[in-house]
Amino acid sequence: MSFLIVNSIASWFLKKRFHQMELFLKYPAEVQNELLLGLIEKAKDTACGKINHFSEINTYEKFARQVPVCRYEEIEPTIERARMGESNIFWPTPIRWFAKSSGTSNAKSKFIPVSEQSLEDCHYAAAKDLLCIYLNNNPESQLFTGKSLRLGGSKQLYRENGTTFGDLSAILIDNMPIWATLSSTPTSKVSLMNDWETKLQAIVNESIKENVTSMAGVPSWMMVLLHQVLETTGKQNLLQVWENLEVYFHGGVSFDPYVDQYKKLIPKSNFKYYEIYNASEGFFAIQDSNHSKDLLLMLDYGVFYEFIPMETYGKSTEKAIPLWEVEIGKNYAIVITTNAGLWRYLIGDTVRFTSLSPYRIKITGRTKHHINVFGEELIIENAEDALRRVCELTSAEIVDYTAGPVFMKGNKKGAHEWIIEFKTPPKDFRKFEALLDHTLKELNSDYEAKRNGNMTLTKPLIHLARARLFYDWLKRHNKLGGQHKVPRLSNSRDYLDELLMMNGGLGV
Repeated sequence: MSFLIVNSIASWFLKKRFHQMELFLKYPAEVQNELLLGLIEKAKDTACGKINHFSEINTYEKFARQVPVCRYEEIEPTIERARMGESNIFWPTPIRWFAKSSGTSNAKSKFIPVSEQSLEDCHYAAAKDLLCIYLNNNPESQLFTGKSLRLGGSKQLYRENGTTFGDLSAILIDNMPIWATLSSTPTSKVSLMNDWETKLQAIVNESIKENVTSMAGVPSWMMVLLHQVLETTGKQNLLQVWENLEVYFHGGVSFDPYVDQYKKLIPKSNFKYYEIYNASEGFFAIQDSNHSKDLLLMLDYGVFYEFIPMETYGKSTEKAIPLWEVEIGKNYAIVITTNAGLWRYLIGDTVRFTSLSPYRIKITGRTKHHINVFGEELIIENAEDALRRVCELTSAEIVDYTAGPVFMKGNKKGAHEWIIEFKTPPKDFRKFEALLDHTLKELNSDYEAKRNGNMTLTKPLIHLARARLFYDWLKRHNKLGGQHKVPRLSNSRDYLDELLMMNGGLGV
């Protein structure tokens, strides 16, 4: 009975927030503009504020003129000063945490500032909003009669010069409010274990004793964990382990390649899947419907959004526009200004708007993770959609993949080369290859034009990866667990060539 009371109280408390969301749903431009001016006012006396004359800025137009769009490499020296303990550089309150994320083009790691405000008003606020939205859509939910299986914090935290750095998930777990600690499994001690393979079994050992009602984590790594749960318990599916399991909150990579595998693991017709969009730089969007995968852009988390149309990205005509100028269907690179002191920062993600009232998006990929060597503009969204359709037609299931270009040499035409690891391989691999090529043509007119008559591109070359190839690649690069993943698409052959070498030259 006590769990039912807790469930009722928690549900009532979280649903109250739903009415507060109506403000940014009804007045998105006003909420975003007020938020921006508030951030500028707060940071006007910082070093960054003085350099960019924040005290003179009272409109978005002045902000856009006076503050340049920046990439990580351009602000890295400033961030290093903050990591050494210097304060009041780009944000007035002390920056004590830095989220370490994947490297830039110079192969170094990025250290993204995390302020107290961004922890409370963005990351933790978003976690509550996610539950709020889910409960509003599912009033009969019994979410809080059990616990959430949380997968994250793949690395330990490191402290130096009065600051702390590590995976964002590890920072969130280390600072987790009591309500989140009590409602989740495993314990923080296990979550922050450094060795992924040791931690994996420790998570299983703790979680199988609990009444797990929800799960949260990256689909690829959660899949590894769930198979370990079944292997340890000897059960056939997860409902035999956790009979009250009702929802999986996922993000980090596209869910499309994994959805059929999850449905086999959780054979429950009314089981829910909710996607989120979070990153080291902030928590940005939440799926707000049981049946639509579009993500509601959250506008009151201390993050001001701008967008660069991808047709001008990297060109002399490149220009960032505010939220109220975006259009449905276009592909945009995201630029953010945050309550952790990132000012007009290009985070490297691309999105497409599916709705303007309210503002809903789909994540389409990364500014660097695409193939456009031959003008084909192949983005991750195209690849994921095509693979999903072809897998349905061929009854195949994919574990992981990557693709890159075959460059032209002399009279030799270019091509795309793929290496794919299957859980269930297609019976006819050549048919799979032909269907993938055909489907990519249907989804991407630029790719179709370059493939027309083998004018520029010849048919794709696909290699069958050995079992655990991508897992072994991640392990080699010390990237097991958490948010780590193999880049899906690349304009270079760096990832592809290393994976092919590790594959022993085995292909189809």
